[in-house]
Amino acid sequence: VVINVDDVNEITAEPEVVKTPKTLSGTSRPIAVMIDNHIDAMPQAGLEQADIVYELRVEGGETRLMLILQDNKDLKKIGPVRSSRHDFLDYALENDAIYVHFGWSPQAESDIKTLGVNNINGITESSSSFWRTKSKSSPHNVITSTEKILKIAERKGYETTSKKESVLNYVTDDVKLEDGQDATSVTIPHSNLQTVKYVYDEENQVYKRYARNKAQTDWDTGDNITT
Repeated sequence: VVINVDDVNEITAEPEVVKTPKTLSGTSRPIAVMIDNHIDAMPQAGLEQADIVYELRVEGGETRLMLILQDNKDLKKIGPVRSSRHDFLDYALENDAIYVHFGWSPQAESDIKTLGVNNINGITESSSSFWRTKSKSSPHNVITSTEKILKIAERKGYETTSKKESVLNYVTDDVKLEDGQDATSVTIPHSNLQTVKYVYDEENQVYKRYARNKAQTDWDTGDNITT
């Protein structure tokens, strides 16, 4: 919390409290990981713990996810990890993130090399760093962890701290809107194949995510993915 001395009320001497962003406000460098969102990849691991999740449409009406993690969260399982698409690179770069993927499209490969993106391509790493689980079918079964990602980043000589300010300055504290409009559900029609819906849970004050007409859940806990 930051208190601006110039904003102190002269009568009550009560300072105006300015809430500072909490999302991506630390000094550890973010990690961006491409996550498979095919029906055979569900449920996924790492989405609920992510600071930010981007979702973009890819081939055939499918969508792919990219999660952003900061503060070196110790996640033992992240995935399933999928290949890079060039559309996501802007979002990885604006967060100054180390970009993690398993393979790439020709356009993504070209752009990563041209832009000099600090990236980790799991296909070129050992099977102890990016491994396949038997509980899902290939290619929807590649897993990694933050520990493995950070060890590879160190080996490649990538910076693991960052002073770059986040483009998206979120305040994660509760905000009470005086004249807001009810938004008990939000629907995002990415395609005929993939429509995402967020339904408000008033008791817990979160939105639960639904995809392909069912609740999207965490791989390990079975809990709803929320935002």
